[in-house]
Amino acid sequence: MADPMRIRAQTQGPNAIVRVLMAHEMETGQRRDGAGNLIPAWHINEVTAQHNGKTVLSAHWGPAIAKNPFLQFTVKGAKAGDKISVSWVDNKGDKRTDEAVVA
Repeated sequence: MADPMRIRAQTQGPNAIVRVLMAHEMETGQRRDGAGNLIPAWHINEVTAQHNGKTVLSAHWGPAIAKNPFLQFTVKGAKAGDKISVSWVDNKGDKRTDEAVVA
């Protein structure tokens, strides 16, 4: 299982700014190891964010995303105490979901 995501959600007027740092190696499948063998592709394919159970962001990613990706987005109408959850699925089928409360 992957390391937990670091999620920070803060109100800003009538909205919330959500910042997410995901721990993932994000291999492209094009690099070679010390012996010259290709390192297999391993990257996040799908990212979903929910605000109080309602999907507010859905993204499809590929191998061009950097290692330990950072994502920032705005949720309209979010207020202090609301729950934000972020989930991802990678090309090997590994999954991760973490939650934060809007501050």
